[in-house]
Amino acid sequence: MGLDYSILLAQAVLNGLVIGAMYMLMAVGFTLVFGIMRVVNFAHGEFYMLGAFTGFFTYVYWEIPFVVCLLIAALTIGILGMLVERTLIQPFRSDEMSGMIATLAISVIIQNGAVLLWGPQPRAMPDIVTGTLAIGPFSFPWSRLVVIAAAALIFTAFWLFMQRTRLGRAMRAVAQDTETALIQGIRVNYIYPLAFGMSVALAALAGALMGPVFSVSPFVGLTPMLKAFVVVILGGLGSVPGAVVGGLLLGMIESFTATIFGSLVSDILQLLLVILILLVRPAGLLGQREA
Repeated sequence: MGLDYSILLAQAVLNGLVIGAMYMLMAVGFTLVFGIMRVVNFAHGEFYMLGAFTGFFTYVYWEIPFVVCLLIAALTIGILGMLVERTLIQPFRSDEMSGMIATLAISVIIQNGAVLLWGPQPRAMPDIVTGTLAIGPFSFPWSRLVVIAAAALIFTAFWLFMQRTRLGRAMRAVAQDTETALIQGIRVNYIYPLAFGMSVALAALAGALMGPVFSVSPFVGLTPMLKAFVVVILGGLGSVPGAVVGGLLLGMIESFTATIFGSLVSDILQLLLVILILLVRPAGLLGQREA
């Protein structure tokens, strides 16, 4: 009986890491846009969905290696995001409420457009790799281990870009103080679309990675979007490390509560635990209190 519980525990940890990896990538992109542009992007989940469909079609129909599929998803959805920012979001930069409404409208347009193009039915995507890794009595599907490793590599690349490159430092400067960044000669009007494009590219990568784990449909972006919003609040508004910690923590909470109590009770317990954490730390796990 003890062995059965240990196997169940190991499976819950693995599932928690997979789900947490998705939430982490979603929340990091969400945080990037909010930190730099002060825009709550309610269309973030739809870019996740577009990334999932891009990965699906390139991998299943074109039979392109999955690593290349990820690059295609990030590039195409990132460019689309930059165009969306330039044409539909830029006019509302100075008005946060109007910007939120604009992204909500974009979400509805993209989702309904996807239904018209591809239909509402979910589509199954084959595993990236097959087989399992056996460690003693435990067995872990390679497909899920690859998702965790890929998410870690993507976040590491993003972190190094933000910390070590000139453009990344410019983005951080704009997020900290836009007026000072302008005085220093940073072209804020170029930073905004680049940041938005990078943000939705991360969402697209999350969608393409999770395509083989879950099904692909025009409605798959809703839950990741809502959970990303919860993660950003939990980790601390504008905090990238907070988004990472919050995403992994929420993924673990979701996995363990679903394993023990079932999926219906899981959502209730997740939000109750988040509320309790915020009661102790109102600014989030790694957020800073306002002076």
